[in-house]
Amino acid sequence: MLQILSNRDYAKLFTAQVVAVLGTGLLTIALGLTAFDLAGDQAGQVLGLALTVKMLAYVGLSPIVTALVARMDRRRVLVSADLIRIVAALCLPFVTAPWQIYLLIFVLQAASATFTPTFQAVIPDILPDEADYTRALSLSRLAYDLESLVSPVLAGLLLGLMMPSSLFLGTAVGFALSALLVWRTLIPNPERSVDQPFLQRLTKGSRIYLATPRLRGLLALNLTVAAVGAVPLVLSVVVARSVYAGSERDMAVLLGAYGAGSMCAALGLPRLLDRMNNRPVMVTAGAIAALLMVGLGLWINLSGWPDWSVTLVLWAVLGASLAAIMTPSGRLLRQSAHPTDRAALFAAQFALSHACWLITYPAAGFLSSSAGLAITMITLGAIGGVGTFAAIVLWPKDDAAAIAHIHADLPPDHPHLKDAVQRQDGWQHKHPLIIDDEHRAWPTAG
Repeated sequence: MLQILSNRDYAKLFTAQVVAVLGTGLLTIALGLTAFDLAGDQAGQVLGLALTVKMLAYVGLSPIVTALVARMDRRRVLVSADLIRIVAALCLPFVTAPWQIYLLIFVLQAASATFTPTFQAVIPDILPDEADYTRALSLSRLAYDLESLVSPVLAGLLLGLMMPSSLFLGTAVGFALSALLVWRTLIPNPERSVDQPFLQRLTKGSRIYLATPRLRGLLALNLTVAAVGAVPLVLSVVVARSVYAGSERDMAVLLGAYGAGSMCAALGLPRLLDRMNNRPVMVTAGAIAALLMVGLGLWINLSGWPDWSVTLVLWAVLGASLAAIMTPSGRLLRQSAHPTDRAALFAAQFALSHACWLITYPAAGFLSSSAGLAITMITLGAIGGVGTFAAIVLWPKDDAAAIAHIHADLPPDHPHLKDAVQRQDGWQHKHPLIIDDEHRAWPTAG
């Protein structure tokens, strides 16, 4: 897997991603400490609203900003987003009221909603070979998992040397290193498509997404990931501290087991995906995650919680199964758009996947406090099962194969029809399909 780091441009971008996510991890810890200083016992409400503001920025702004910067140099877009994040992080130590946190988090996450889809759309152009790109996706998954494992350790070391508010400086340093590495990277800009009105650019990614069967299946699996993943991410603290009467260290161990499972899956997926298609891997992982969550909820309801070591193993399996859905998703997006449309499509995935989290995060918190952990697990696991079943229905097994279709609205001399055969109702030919200006809908018949 690590051989792709011999590509110097990709190595710089991967390093930029690692330092940025470590900075983001420090930001999360620093925000919690700042919220407690400002609000005391009400810190949970402050943090909850801050996370909601983050998700709203992701869902609402990502497609808009991507459309606005579509004609700009991508390296400048990425560096500018990092610079905005640096300024917002450096302002956070000086907040004196919760509303200031919300405002700065909105600004910072709006910049992230610009940076992340653009960054994700760059990688397929840096690594055009699908096998290399698959390994890059696995490394990206590892980087995000490292955030949850390394950032708390790094924060603990820094807190022994400086004030808690200084963690925001570490966040700014991470974003600054990211900006420097991106600026030193040769990032190709795709050939520009025909200029389109802003509204068309704004909706293009979602139109491609919702018109492509495999991506409709991916959207359903996004719901599975959000529903099942909300339990370990939101409720691990309750499980460790209340159910098992453990310490803060035990909560970290439980989350670490979840992250370790995800990392193991990311390491093993490239070889698996070399031999298998995306669909069976992702659908099987969704089914495992949903069944495990429902099964654990039923077991708790009937017999109580299992031994602590068993729960650690179950959390690891959950992490591995959800990683097996999230990691290959970039391959589907790369396969489903031309280079000129990739940024818009990655922005659509970014917004739609976070919209699922925007529903399941509060659902996990509300259900657990009103109905208990077992009912929460059964309910969210069932929602995950519905998502997986929908993916099976929506995502055809042979969607990547050449599809016969007819063009009734193109002139006979159009370059796209060079191999087409004239029929009474138009021009027919056959090729793997991508939604674009010549293919605005997925054909239902040859």
